[in-house]
Amino acid sequence: MGRMMNLLLFSLISFLSLISLVQSEDPYIYQTWIVNYTTLAPLGVPQKIITINGSIPGPKINCTSNNNIVINVFNNLDEPLLFTWNGIQQRKNSWQEGTLGTNCPIPPGKNYTYRFQVKDQIGTYFYYPTTSTHRAAGGYGLIAVHSRDLIPVPFDRPEDDYTVFVGDWYTKSHDTLKKFLDSGRSLARPDGVIINGKHGKGDGTDAPMFTMIPKKTYRYRFCNVGMKDSINVRIQGHTMKLVEVEGSHTVQNLYDSLDVHLGQCYSVLVTADQTPKDYYLVASTRFTKTELVSTATIRYVGGKGPASPVLPPAPMGTWAWSVNQFRSFRWNLTASAARPNPQGSYHYGKINITRTIKLVTNPAATVGGKRRFVVNGISHIDPETPLKLAEYYGVADKVFKYNLISDQPLDNIRNPTIAPNVISGTFRNFVEIIFENHDKSIQTWHLSGYSFFAVA
Repeated sequence: MGRMMNLLLFSLISFLSLISLVQSEDPYIYQTWIVNYTTLAPLGVPQKIITINGSIPGPKINCTSNNNIVINVFNNLDEPLLFTWNGIQQRKNSWQEGTLGTNCPIPPGKNYTYRFQVKDQIGTYFYYPTTSTHRAAGGYGLIAVHSRDLIPVPFDRPEDDYTVFVGDWYTKSHDTLKKFLDSGRSLARPDGVIINGKHGKGDGTDAPMFTMIPKKTYRYRFCNVGMKDSINVRIQGHTMKLVEVEGSHTVQNLYDSLDVHLGQCYSVLVTADQTPKDYYLVASTRFTKTELVSTATIRYVGGKGPASPVLPPAPMGTWAWSVNQFRSFRWNLTASAARPNPQGSYHYGKINITRTIKLVTNPAATVGGKRRFVVNGISHIDPETPLKLAEYYGVADKVFKYNLISDQPLDNIRNPTIAPNVISGTFRNFVEIIFENHDKSIQTWHLSGYSFFAVA
């Protein structure tokens, strides 16, 4: 009898432990995406656009720190497709990165389920397609990661939370743009700017995109999802309080306008403290020969009167102005937040840097009839087998070679090598990466899957 009671007690403890283990798992968020081509005309010219569940932007992933995200993607395009999660750190499951170095693309007519966790993160990010020139056709959407209820946020809860996707746009289809590159041509200049998939004319005819109640404060999440150009954003008659930059709470400075560079996301607080009427949110290209402009109408609830047709101008100045503005952004280290800290120290000024890698971009050249860019003498090409899969199955030596480039590039590289470009590193080492651009055009780097902070 005593032995039976002991067995029953052990079984009960095991059962309760199992329940506790199941209940302690972080929550799950599930979405199903149907990816199609849809004919739309953001700039007045009908064209083939990638939509998710029939819309651009696509569905919002609204989640909380440590949530598990499960997204089943059905590819109804006529070509392979992949999505990447810009800024989401794939420490738990790097197999879900959604690039050709990690995943095989989803074939036409097939589906694939992404599973990843927003581990120890908060803030504003976005997803977009990574294959071919799909990014020029849409397919993007917001990832908003909120702090858990027990974590204090360094500002009061806003009345509402608005997404503002800004970016340059081409009226030519992504197929045509790909043909340009494959024939040795450049993408040329974009044709306009869109906001949340639409082009505002600033003439009072556009329906309001956002509404504000007088005296209330709102969070606007700006992301530059374009192809080439930096975008300046500003709101008529209103200042913007910067509170977050790509997952980091910032010192809360006020700005009349903000330069948002490719791939970047900012969160600002805007208080409806002006005369109740309509106002324009303005987005325009920076550092281009011809300024491309788009607007979105913000309407005060109960307000009367149209927005002024006089749009606030972009700031005067060169790249120095923009760089100085970026230098004014400061990380708010006194704010509680989920912060990845695998090395155990926030004293970044005391970090022992073990390696410096200098990545030099050379002007584009035509190689084999195609337009190619070169980094440290290597022009990357994706192998048929994704790089991480080749490593996993022990066939990396048959697919690519490590470290074809040197940490300090050679001068006067005239004959680039076309090959998979893979740099190996040592786990937990601190690496300093220096970017140097010898091309005449602006170059933007996407450091996917890691938390980087510009230091100089």
